[in-house]
Amino acid sequence: MLSIWGVIALGVVVAYFAYDLPDIRQVAMPERRTAITVVAADGGQIARYGDMTGDMVQASALPKHLTEAVLAIEDRRFYSHYGIDPIGVARALWVNWQAGRAVQGGSTITQQAAKNLFLTPERTVRRKIQEAILAVWLEMNFSKDQILTAYLNRVYFGSGTYGIDAAARAYFGVPATEVNLEQSAMLAGLLKAPSRYAPDRNPEAARQRADVVMSAMVDAGFITEKERAAADDQPPVPPRRPGGGSGSRYFADWIADQVPDFVNTAAPALRVETTLVPSLQRAAESIVDSRMAEDGGKVGASQAALVAMRPDGAVVAMVGGRGYSQSQFNRAVTAQRQPGSSFKMFAYLAAVEQGLTPDSLVLDAPITIKNWSPGNYDGKFHGEVTAREALAKSYNTAAVRMLQRAGINRTIELARRLGINSPLRPELSLALGTSEVNLLELTSAYAALANQGNGVWPYGVERIGPPGEAALYTRFGGGPGEAVLPWHVEAINRMLGATMTIGTGRSARLDRPSAGKSGTSQGYRDAWFIGFTADYVVGVWVGNDDGTPMDKVTGGSLPAKIWHDFMVEAERGKPARPLLGVDDSLPAAVATAGPGGGAPAPAAIAPTAATPGAPRVLVPPTATIPTVQPAKQELDQGGLEGLIGSLGNG
Repeated sequence: MLSIWGVIALGVVVAYFAYDLPDIRQVAMPERRTAITVVAADGGQIARYGDMTGDMVQASALPKHLTEAVLAIEDRRFYSHYGIDPIGVARALWVNWQAGRAVQGGSTITQQAAKNLFLTPERTVRRKIQEAILAVWLEMNFSKDQILTAYLNRVYFGSGTYGIDAAARAYFGVPATEVNLEQSAMLAGLLKAPSRYAPDRNPEAARQRADVVMSAMVDAGFITEKERAAADDQPPVPPRRPGGGSGSRYFADWIADQVPDFVNTAAPALRVETTLVPSLQRAAESIVDSRMAEDGGKVGASQAALVAMRPDGAVVAMVGGRGYSQSQFNRAVTAQRQPGSSFKMFAYLAAVEQGLTPDSLVLDAPITIKNWSPGNYDGKFHGEVTAREALAKSYNTAAVRMLQRAGINRTIELARRLGINSPLRPELSLALGTSEVNLLELTSAYAALANQGNGVWPYGVERIGPPGEAALYTRFGGGPGEAVLPWHVEAINRMLGATMTIGTGRSARLDRPSAGKSGTSQGYRDAWFIGFTADYVVGVWVGNDDGTPMDKVTGGSLPAKIWHDFMVEAERGKPARPLLGVDDSLPAAVATAGPGGGAPAPAAIAPTAATPGAPRVLVPPTATIPTVQPAKQELDQGGLEGLIGSLGNG
């Protein structure tokens, strides 16, 4: 009688909990985020985003040690129970009672397959009972191998991977049918806590978990101690690392954020081919880390960023900070900081467009505007000097006078032409870099000077499309076109080249034509060095995230050293190439307008007559360049109401 009533009660319970079961004729298809794989210029994977699925693999096609690893750690009696394992449930209850908390589960692989196929992940008593009911139904309708196949191809393995094949490809670069014993143990170990044991994020924890799995395999009789010892004697399994080093995630994040602007991301998977060069990326990370480890702590600098691009704007390396795992904030792209004297280039170039030459005389002398009296880093004034010396040695009062002569609005318009999109305040203090910019846009602005005056749009995406299919987007074309006339580029490059020989960038000097400019913001809060050769344009920033002042770090010190070290590696094995204005190279011809701004007309470009050894200045054949006379008087007090207060030096 008791048995009869027990069966009736069980039927009522089953009927109650089965009332709102999902339609078992349909397998639940959870929403998946588009899987975006970002690859370097050599095809090596940098990072993945979204949810990745691999090929459907039958359990019978997998290596025996892979299925045995899963069974040993997840459900050792899988082939003997009927969907629910009473022994496993009892063991889990006993262990949890002893621990005083839930530390072990009693679910079988069949129950987990039922949850993955039909139910939501929520943890309630109702869902656990429904899971058990569905597990029995699966056992009644499908073979054990079919259930194991469904489980292994649907379960989550961490890092956005769903299914055993996707995990094997993502972590080890091989299909699931080719994994070895240690890799199998790592994959099986992921099932307990995918994020915690993911080998690409925590390789040491993954190896320790793999040891636990292999011990379980020995205990279950799947492998012998000798086989386990042989696996332990093998070199550790290297998890698949990003193509350009761990720091390349800053670059990958920058790229992934742009993908929706290029293509519709409704596709299940996209492959993004980029301009990143792994060898240069690794060099950039290593040099930034070593220089900051050696000198950063001594001078109170905790962070650094670096951007390297070709003259056409193709970003080949990006360091967004010291340690992506500690901070994902990309200081190369997102941080807005005062550029200090590295912004003086714009004022001088705007003056060049108004007739300034490298040999024009400018005045470096005391100046007072309201309560503001800018000074120089050395505490001295140098009187009449050439524009070349004033920019190379970063004299502040000369830069302020230069901005007044060139015009604030003209200078801002020039900065916009060169790619500065950040807000720029129309004040004379702009000459000393008081309006914040980011490293990427400042570097790309300087790139125009290495690109014969053609403007640059910094880019990292070459091609986007589903893996193995036709491209949805392919980059073609260039930047915005001519932003600065070539003879103006030559003049400013001649001044910036002097920075490397007689100015603030001497510690960055190379064995080939190069030019650049240092920058230091007020109170030594930011230090910059932006420089270029004919091959690469590189920008470096050093500082602290909270704006804490450093110990007298200038752009010509630590940033210039980082720039120099990176450029030595980047240029290794490359022949020295001429750089317009630095090596007196001349273009053959160009379409240009006269100095008065008339309609463009084709014209050969010729140097002005010069005495032997004197620098040559490119001009149209019929044009003359007026000389800017030195400023002999104080600046006009009018029109300066918006001027801000005390400023930093270069």
